[in-house]
Amino acid sequence: MDLKLAGRTALVTGASQGIGEALAKSFADEGVDLHLTARNEAALASVKKEIQEKHGISITLHPLDLTRPGASEQLSDAVGNIDILVNNAGAIPSGVLSEIDEKGWREGWELKVMSYVNLCRIYYRKMKEAGSGVIINNIGNSGEVFDPKYIAGTTGNAGLMAFTRALGGHSLDDNIRVVGVNPGPVDTPRIYNMLKKRASDVLGDENRHPELLERYPLNRPAHLHEVTDLIVFLASYRAGYISGTIYTVDGGISSRHSII
Repeated sequence: MDLKLAGRTALVTGASQGIGEALAKSFADEGVDLHLTARNEAALASVKKEIQEKHGISITLHPLDLTRPGASEQLSDAVGNIDILVNNAGAIPSGVLSEIDEKGWREGWELKVMSYVNLCRIYYRKMKEAGSGVIINNIGNSGEVFDPKYIAGTTGNAGLMAFTRALGGHSLDDNIRVVGVNPGPVDTPRIYNMLKKRASDVLGDENRHPELLERYPLNRPAHLHEVTDLIVFLASYRAGYISGTIYTVDGGISSRHSII
């Protein structure tokens, strides 16, 4: 299937690891020129090197802390116009209400919530001026599964889901599509760190975390490509009538009303 993405330009945040890294590689497979941002400059450089060993696309790195005041504006000034924005950066701490102090809430939301909002504000205007564009917010299924043990993430992600729907519901009036993706557990180091904490809380031993995988559909988290292939498709012209909605990739977990 030809997605006709070659020659397009995408900005991917949180691109130094996990879904962001895999997504950069998936876009590169389609011939998309890339702007990649994350805090870890060395990790970004490693991603760039690996991609450029296979593809002749343009890759520009922007090592940056998006929680810093003015960082989103600084990034957009450096990047310029793009065709596709993928908001992906973020790691909201897990825990119940009593375990996360105000600092933890604010730091988690500054990256996962406010950087999404700020980059949408900036790039929606730029895309409207350019005449078209696609914004994809990688959110997370905790916005659908209200888990008190991940209360900061559940609350932040639910807000981003509402934001995405509100913005994307009328964005095609400006020839811009705004779509959300809600991955459940994905095969990255982050999910195993979360499982270890959950195993410690529930089973009394973080080393028993593999037992929790037995509760997942197919006894595993999602493969990275099962998330990134969807995002790349949604960024393409073949998804041209899709906006203001959220796609959940969790094997049915959210329909079970439990995150594990």
